[in-house]
Amino acid sequence: MARESCDGCGKGVTIGGAVANLWKFDQQSTGGLELELADGTEHFLCHDCIDDLPDDRDVTAEDVEALSKER
Repeated sequence: MARESCDGCGKGVTIGGAVANLWKFDQQSTGGLELELADGTEHFLCHDCIDDLPDDRDVTAEDVEALSKER
């Protein structure tokens, strides 16, 4: 199973699926998503960091940077 670091908190996140999980019975779901933000930047964020993003306006790279400062 592959892992990628969350751009918000830096935590290692499991990336499920693909060939690595093809023949395994203990499949795990992906622990985050690659998001394209309103300012055109792309960031991989874990589900906890996604939940902490503002939902009252368009999210930008500054919001992702703020997540890393909060943790």
